[in-house]
Amino acid sequence: MTTTLLGACQRLVALLDEPDSQAVLAPLIKREIFWRVLISEQGARLRQVVSAGSQGLRVARAIEWLKTHYQEHQSVDELADMAQMSKSTFHHHFRQLTAMSPLQYQKRLRLLEARRLMLGEQFDASSAAYKVGYESPSQFSREYSRLFGTSPKRDIAAQRQQIKG
Repeated sequence: MTTTLLGACQRLVALLDEPDSQAVLAPLIKREIFWRVLISEQGARLRQVVSAGSQGLRVARAIEWLKTHYQEHQSVDELADMAQMSKSTFHHHFRQLTAMSPLQYQKRLRLLEARRLMLGEQFDASSAAYKVGYESPSQFSREYSRLFGTSPKRDIAAQRQQIKG
């Protein structure tokens, strides 16, 4: 985040207080934000990801699929086929985009959703585990503790305490 990009984002947020100016200024500020992101240090990577037919775009489609189907079992071979890549190429590009393997990414999605269910919808740990695709509550608990540093029960209690203030 550069100071100029941050400034543009702040101006866009400040427009929330100026409804009469939003229609005229918001598109211009959004365009500035897009430009600043494209010329940033990560701009080349972003351009590669969104290029039609690029490997990055095909991996991004697989990522979108995982986001909506995180509870389903999906092998890396099937995801690679979906992206029309070899398994090793897919794995390499997936790791480049997300800094984790496809299975780690899916596990993270599942655990975050389970946390949301327990915190926001009052699910118990076992119910949340099954809902997000785990077959074993004990496996879920181990992986949850590894990611969040404590058991589901303790984490949710701490999160609720933090919310209360």
